[in-house]
Amino acid sequence: MTPTLVRQHSTHAGTTPHVDLRARARDWSEIQERMLVPLYEAVHERLDVGGDTRVLGLGCGSGLALLMAASRGAAVTGVDSRSPELLALARRRLLPGTPGEPGAAQAPQSPATAGPHARGGIPRIVEGPPEDAADPTSPPYTLVTAFEPTGCRTGDAEELGALLARATPLAARGAAVVLTGWGPPERCATTSVLRVAARLSDPLRGPGSWRPALRDDLEEVAQRAGLRPDGSGRVACPFGYADTGSAVRGLLSTGLFDAAVAATGGEQVDKELREALHPHQRPDGTVWMPNVFRYLVARVP
Repeated sequence: MTPTLVRQHSTHAGTTPHVDLRARARDWSEIQERMLVPLYEAVHERLDVGGDTRVLGLGCGSGLALLMAASRGAAVTGVDSRSPELLALARRRLLPGTPGEPGAAQAPQSPATAGPHARGGIPRIVEGPPEDAADPTSPPYTLVTAFEPTGCRTGDAEELGALLARATPLAARGAAVVLTGWGPPERCATTSVLRVAARLSDPLRGPGSWRPALRDDLEEVAQRAGLRPDGSGRVACPFGYADTGSAVRGLLSTGLFDAAVAATGGEQVDKELREALHPHQRPDGTVWMPNVFRYLVARVP
């Protein structure tokens, strides 16, 4: 969920629900982002990310995927223009000593993975468009990642296509470009919860509203961007929460419910979210929803 999954500032009408953006960024980094760790790990393993890899992370958000790549020895650059609050957390994770958001969760590090600077160079976090990540003093990027799932909001495929058009000129010929998205709706328990977002955003549905993922979403984006598909995979990414309150906070941090909040108000969305989560609550109060995510590996021609 994107780009990170978080869409901090946009809704169908171009307005922003009244939310505490710092609190939302913390909820994403502390609760929701870890749900995508299996996806990040699968991609890094598939592409043998290591000391020879130069990663450009589009929509890098709070930077957990970049941190994991840097821990494997990669040189990483993250770029995002949407959320200063998330980028502050990314800088704190990747650039120790940089002022960030107090209390933000950090990915656990062992002696083998701590200090990515020594292995892959100093990470870069760029607030702005992809072309701002150009570095004429370094070789082209060998891996471009777009880990925010595509195909779950109306208009997001077009947005990603525009980003790729600006980012791929920075990559080497033959470089891998990774696109990610939700798996088939019937394989994702969270689909029933996300349908609340679609239902409550009607009749004002527009850009930013949730929609179910389609089978060829990723392939269509790659084709429009002039990329050559080179394999794909599916990864189990269950969503697990300590309780319903944590689940609501985590899901709201994705931004997928912003259009619904703008249309009906936060209280109504909170109420219906809790009702939709009830079938997924276990006897001990925890919430568990199995999901499958897809990734597509494409190549820069």
